[in-house]
Amino acid sequence: MGALNGVKVVEMAGIGPAPFCGMLLADMGADVLRIDRLVASDIGIPVPPKFDLLNRNKRSVALDLKSNDGRVALLRLIADADILIEGFRPGVMERLGLGPEVCLKHNAALVFGRMTGWGQTGPLSHSASHDINYIALSGALNAIGRAQSPPVIPLNLIGDFGGGSLYLAMGVLAAYISAQATGVGQVVDAAVTDGVANLMTMHYGFRQAGVWSLERGSNLTDGGAPFYDVYETRDGLFVSVGAVEGKFFTTLLNRLGIADEKLPRQDDREGWLVIRGRLAEIFKSRTRAEWSVILEGSDACFAPVLDMDECVNHPHHRARKTYVELDGVTHPSPAPRFSATPSNIRKRPPALGEDTKDVLAEWGFSLDEIESLQRNGAIA
Repeated sequence: MGALNGVKVVEMAGIGPAPFCGMLLADMGADVLRIDRLVASDIGIPVPPKFDLLNRNKRSVALDLKSNDGRVALLRLIADADILIEGFRPGVMERLGLGPEVCLKHNAALVFGRMTGWGQTGPLSHSASHDINYIALSGALNAIGRAQSPPVIPLNLIGDFGGGSLYLAMGVLAAYISAQATGVGQVVDAAVTDGVANLMTMHYGFRQAGVWSLERGSNLTDGGAPFYDVYETRDGLFVSVGAVEGKFFTTLLNRLGIADEKLPRQDDREGWLVIRGRLAEIFKSRTRAEWSVILEGSDACFAPVLDMDECVNHPHHRARKTYVELDGVTHPSPAPRFSATPSNIRKRPPALGEDTKDVLAEWGFSLDEIESLQRNGAIA
């Protein structure tokens, strides 16, 4: 019984941030209904349903929302829901006759979560774009990368999932708490650009204080500092060090066996190039596995750089069950962890429309109504 057990969520099928938000809520015990089209969309990267991990713990209801019967059926589901999340361009839900005004008339306490890249308003709000564009306009992309090199694309973690999904999840849960207290729902406008800008709050403070340079690869945590960087090992693999604090840097040097060498002071930026060269040289003298034996678990702030296949079997992850297997598929475990109401993976990702009839019956539709919807082609 997760922390959100009993919370009913309707998720309009989409890609990226909104589905990940739905997965987070479902992992915490919410009953998440994914509203799919009758025919699978060709948007995104097609994978078999069991590998579409963002749909785990959800149920799939396939409706024809271009038909009146399909829209009416969805509005009945919405009337009994606590939260609705959608990730369409501004105006799409309104054109379907499912905008906030309509939905809130059917359910005054509904939380209507909207996930877009640019937001519901603004000159770019209707423009087609993706994660890379949102983080570019929010200052994050320009700040990531090596000196004298182009910006580095950080997967779609910072925009879609960091600035998007997590802020949408936080927003709809905060609005849900408010609705439970007041009986009044509201619209949550979650924009990736807003979220990424908010994630950059500390760095904007540093910039205005004069301690953050706009030059990539010249700052404390962007690879500019030799004690916060990655280094190649003898076998062509990599390790990471993050020994920012003086005592941790001292531990690192001791473990590397170079504490007695006359190196520049850690806070001497003019000497960073010398320190980097020596660290690069020493790390290249052993394999990644050898350095892991010497440094891992110490206060040197060290970790080997693992790929996705390797990290699943790392002893720390195995001890914490950070990854679990369901039906032969490896899933990252739900996070965060709860002491009294633990989250879990209860159900594999469903096939399109797999749960349509069961959900409709469970949410109050009679057998005759379900058969009528099927005859009229409104459900799969």
